[in-house]
Amino acid sequence: MTVPRLRGRDHEMAVLRAALDAVRGGRGACVVVAGAPGAGKSRLLTEVDTLARRGGFDVVPVRADELDQYAAGAALQSALQSPGGSHRVTAATDDQRLWLLDSITDALEDRAQRAPVVVLVDDAQWADPATLFALRTLPGRLAASRILWVLAVRPEAERPIVARMREDLDRLGARRLTLGPLPQKELRHIAADALGATPSRELTTLLRGIAGNPYLAIELVRSFADADAGKGEGGVAGLPRHDLPVGFRRSAAARLNRLPEDAVRLLQIGSVLGREFDLGIAARMLGRQVGSLLSGVEAALAADLLTADGPRLAFRHDLVRQALHENLPPAVRTALHREAADTLRAAGGRPAEVAWHVVMSGGPVVDDSVTTLLTAVRDLSPTAPDAAADLARRSAGLLPPHDRRRIALLTDAAEYLGRTRRVHEALDLVDATLSERLEPPQEASLRLVAAEIHQAAGDHVAAMAHLQRALALPALPRDLHVQLLKTKATGHIYLGEISAAEQTDTGLVEAAYRRGDTAHVVSAMMFQSQTSFYRGRLARAVDLAERATARADMEPAALHLRPPRIPALWLATVLTATDRLGDTERILREGQREAEALGLGWSLPHWHACRACALLEQGALDDAAVEAEASLTVADELEITRGNAQVRSVLALVETKRGDLARARDHLRAADVDTGANKQSCGPWVSLARACLEEAEGRGAAAAMALRGSFGGGEVTPLLVLPPSHWPEIARIAVSGGDRSVAQAVSGALRGLSAQDDSQKIVGAVRAHVNGLLQNDLSELASAIAGLRKSGRPLALAAACEDLGTLLATSADAEAAIPYFDEAAQLMTESGAVRDRERLKRRLRQLGVRSGAPRPHTTASPGWGRLTESERKLIPLVVEGLTNRAIAERLFVSVHTVNTHMKHIFTKLGINTRVELTRLAMEQGGTDGESD
Repeated sequence: MTVPRLRGRDHEMAVLRAALDAVRGGRGACVVVAGAPGAGKSRLLTEVDTLARRGGFDVVPVRADELDQYAAGAALQSALQSPGGSHRVTAATDDQRLWLLDSITDALEDRAQRAPVVVLVDDAQWADPATLFALRTLPGRLAASRILWVLAVRPEAERPIVARMREDLDRLGARRLTLGPLPQKELRHIAADALGATPSRELTTLLRGIAGNPYLAIELVRSFADADAGKGEGGVAGLPRHDLPVGFRRSAAARLNRLPEDAVRLLQIGSVLGREFDLGIAARMLGRQVGSLLSGVEAALAADLLTADGPRLAFRHDLVRQALHENLPPAVRTALHREAADTLRAAGGRPAEVAWHVVMSGGPVVDDSVTTLLTAVRDLSPTAPDAAADLARRSAGLLPPHDRRRIALLTDAAEYLGRTRRVHEALDLVDATLSERLEPPQEASLRLVAAEIHQAAGDHVAAMAHLQRALALPALPRDLHVQLLKTKATGHIYLGEISAAEQTDTGLVEAAYRRGDTAHVVSAMMFQSQTSFYRGRLARAVDLAERATARADMEPAALHLRPPRIPALWLATVLTATDRLGDTERILREGQREAEALGLGWSLPHWHACRACALLEQGALDDAAVEAEASLTVADELEITRGNAQVRSVLALVETKRGDLARARDHLRAADVDTGANKQSCGPWVSLARACLEEAEGRGAAAAMALRGSFGGGEVTPLLVLPPSHWPEIARIAVSGGDRSVAQAVSGALRGLSAQDDSQKIVGAVRAHVNGLLQNDLSELASAIAGLRKSGRPLALAAACEDLGTLLATSADAEAAIPYFDEAAQLMTESGAVRDRERLKRRLRQLGVRSGAPRPHTTASPGWGRLTESERKLIPLVVEGLTNRAIAERLFVSVHTVNTHMKHIFTKLGINTRVELTRLAMEQGGTDGESD
């Protein structure tokens, strides 16, 4: 019987051809092909494969299997790896999701530079969780690359992660094709193609009972060609069950009955093992030698039920396997799955494959099976925490209520869910599990997980409630008790309760130093540095942070701290408040590279956030905004639910200074939502951003009021949450809004800070600025300007110049204000503070100074002129053909920073692809000078 040609899918093929053409032209595309089993999804992908290869495309095929659902690896990543190539290695623990995305992105970008690429994923509903995670994100990230994504998926897939993939792809604008039933005319054509002749009236009648399914049409033709099969069918297919018509299942059974017993038993065992299965495993389950099954294998191959094209036997179509599987009595199916798990485990099979059979068996499970399930959960957690959580919960359901391992699995499930967007589900699971009668160590471990989830979400009050109840439990293991205390101490720091944090240290720091273990020593140094910093002992904080960073560099495993912290990230935060602001970029660059290599994916948004704050302090508004946006993008890709109010506040401050007050308000609204219960650690940022926006909109009293809650208490801790250049701004807004008490509180806090530690010149300069504002003191403001000139903080210098100019403008010698206003305007222009610059220009005009039209800042004019200096640096490298990763390495920045720059470039120029960007760059007369 001949293989029929593709019938009835002209529209779908036209859409796919158009997608290939779009990708060939330089623009990415994504198509999701949905359809019931046998609707022709695989055949459609085969046609695309053929067309793409003929057109010079690089084709990356990925075919998923039902057994892949708990696999820890990423089939997509494996398909992209070249034999013998060097591949980046990360730690086997911790969060590897971002590393996975970056690894696949790099490989695809590299291929797309050489030829357009087609990624074909068949049976995506069964894909391993890591591949599904990549498929949810990368079509959007790589939209400007020459890559076509075609995914075939069953519409009824029950896995939550598959539903989320489809939702995310819909949001990204993927084209969805649904393969519906074929008309009877097309089915008759398929039958004629297969038979090489016109189908008979009887066969045509039977075709009406297969619900328009092309694969079932071919199988019906195969069965009809055999007279016995035709009689066995009884004429008409019955009602569907799991998308399999009763007649088709009967046909499969009838074909099985005509085979030798060896073939029948082999196929039945194979239907349990999966679409592809190892003959050796099947032989063990049958209690046979492999050689004794050869006749059965030959009979199954001759009947066209199996294929042997690869290292394993495979069913020609999963519908065949599914029919044979469903024809087994339920009790037999579950028993065989249990035996398959035992056989595979004994043979050293993949934990994911064994776990699938254990779950399919429905329990009860033996100890060895529980061990396998725990291994599979642990293997999944670094790349697919949500799938690991789902497997942990299913595994827990197989265990009796009194089994201690059941609570451990539920605790792990809550921890893994807490790493995803399913935080509320994680906390609901915690509450449900706490309602059971738990032993004290079990309850304490579960409450520790709940506290860490709350801390990550910014709700430190709720975290403290769990920690206090856990610490009140009796007979806790020493290590668990210490972990609870450390997490509680960190929570106090987040809440700004430094005294409480120090009181929690009941000999923990001393014990850590005595123990000498690197991770414990680093953790102790970090705690001491944090408390010292918020006490105002800046030099000591820097020293401890540097020592912790150096210690961790010598033994990178020490970076896997709990609660999670990274010394270099904290060091950069501390240095932003000191005279060593210029050192932050090097520390951030090297530290982020190390964190990525170690698989510390959770930290990536924080590296970008810290860089955004440092750049804002350095007056680089455009670059600060890019880093803040990169932080939000990476957090979204990693499904980190904690809203970063600090990042949103940075963006609001930048937009306020640029003059886009509507966008600033949008960011501020998001910051309000993100702050949640986390008023203490992010409140100062939100308060400052709100005050600046209120003042910009002409509501001075409201601006001053916005500052009172965070800065009216005269404490230094909330000030140190912000870099120093913002401290005079708080005082100025308060004085201008009629609330001198807030400015006086800031002055008092700075007086105390100077008394604690007078080692930082920036603190002295800022203090002089604040005192000059409060006392209208020209000499203090002049002293501040002198101190700020070499600080690397141009916007702080501009503010001091403006404030001195304002005071001089009201004096008898008003013209003395002009050079200060001029300098401030120039600094603001260079930083991109468009709105602030215009305010200074108005003041100069009031003094009779008429300047020429200013050269517009790069974000103000349309087209090519809107590109920032950093964006322009990328363009010649794109023209050169470098990938985003290569560009990042050339410019010593993060690839996520480059991704964000590229998005801005495309938006500003009204283009969608790198091809269009290259063409525009050449039209501009070349790119030789663009990176200068």
